[in-house]
Amino acid sequence: MQLNRLFPGLTPAPPALDVCDIAAHSADVVPGGLFLACAGGRSHGLRFLADALDRGASAVAWEPQPGAAAPELPAGVAGLRVPGLQRELGGIANRFFASPSASVEVVGITGTNGKTTVAWLLAQALEHLGQPAGYMGTLGHGRIGALRTAALTTPGCVTVHRQLRELADGGARKVAMEVSSHALDQGRVDGVAFRIAAFTNLSRDHLDYHGDLASYARAKARLFLEAGAAVAVINLGDAFGRDLAGRLPPGTRLVGVAAMPGTAASLTIEPVAASGPGQRLRLRVAAADLQFDSPLLGGFNRDNLAVAAGILHAQGFAPAAIATALASCQAPPGRMQLLPSAAGPCVVVDFAHTPDALRRVLEALRETAPARLWCVFGCGGDRDAGKRPLMGAVARELADRLVITDDNPRSEDPDAIVAAILEGAGRGPQVEVIRDRAAAIQHAVGMAAPGDVVLIAGKGHEAQQIVGHEARAFSDQAVASAALAGRP
Repeated sequence: MQLNRLFPGLTPAPPALDVCDIAAHSADVVPGGLFLACAGGRSHGLRFLADALDRGASAVAWEPQPGAAAPELPAGVAGLRVPGLQRELGGIANRFFASPSASVEVVGITGTNGKTTVAWLLAQALEHLGQPAGYMGTLGHGRIGALRTAALTTPGCVTVHRQLRELADGGARKVAMEVSSHALDQGRVDGVAFRIAAFTNLSRDHLDYHGDLASYARAKARLFLEAGAAVAVINLGDAFGRDLAGRLPPGTRLVGVAAMPGTAASLTIEPVAASGPGQRLRLRVAAADLQFDSPLLGGFNRDNLAVAAGILHAQGFAPAAIATALASCQAPPGRMQLLPSAAGPCVVVDFAHTPDALRRVLEALRETAPARLWCVFGCGGDRDAGKRPLMGAVARELADRLVITDDNPRSEDPDAIVAAILEGAGRGPQVEVIRDRAAAIQHAVGMAAPGDVVLIAGKGHEAQQIVGHEARAFSDQAVASAALAGRP
């Protein structure tokens, strides 16, 4: 694309230069590409100019800084000074990738817990209904069954538009996108034309970044108050959801959902009875009152199913089709994932890494645990330290046996993380500390009796453990499955 089409109103030199790609990170630059050097929160992109040039950048757009001189560029490399470049990234990426969110219907899903499950359910349900669907989020991006892994729940702005274009060109007509609070605060979804915005719930998380719950909530609300979605699907069983529903911009259609009767929700998913390893549910919407079976466990998954059903309803699908589609859906990897076991304990792997998520999962498993409930978990380093004693208290309250271990300690002292968890969990014969995560899992699975339930929480689908600055191959599922296989 020619530079003057990417930057309308500015005059690059030479204006008709064609660039074959764009990148906001020097490591992503390809020969003949444009390097977008933005002023970031920690450093300026121009710090990495030499790397971008070494990789073959044919043009550089940079964000000026007070008192800083323009960069010296080699002959043949076009340069363009762009005030407020960071704010313009969404528009630039949207233009370069030919407005990909105009080619697919994008659903943005935000909330503290449930984003991954709702997006995963939605993508599966749409495929069942004959609608080619893409997924973008914590588990990767692509069509279900052909995902490419992701480093972030919501990647950088240029990558978001690139992935949307890839999905559109690959045949997807709808996209379920997880949208994190970091992404909303940092403009990573700028330029995306969301048709539907969906909200799951709000509880404590990421306060190491946002500072307080009010700032965290404001970031989440931006998807509904600033992104221009035509429809808002909101969980009215959540207090912040009810507040958000009352502040929507004029003209936004509200689809209120809940996992309980007695709210103002126009769609509810209510429990009927247990059904095998899952639950039988009732879908009420408009004049329809339908029952279906879901393999997903727990009240929190009724919330997730309600949000997914609300999105499908907003997309125009009939109630019977929604019920049938949701009945066909499986939980995503690492979300209440039950590991096969012939005669041993029931072992469940879940991503729960906040106090609220841990409570919801333990409460759901408590309903199904005929014997003891074990909980193996830790807390991530370099993240919100205030939630550690809260999670310890939740685990002590709801689990019969608690094994505290390492999660992703990163650069923090793991013993200090464990000590903070113990402030809430306390000490006693039912509380053990085994720092080595593999040993902790092996211990719990080996000691649990048939009929016991062992929850391994915190890492879910993750395939590595971050210790210091090293990412080591590690899978909760693999370790637990081997421990189950090794039981006498």
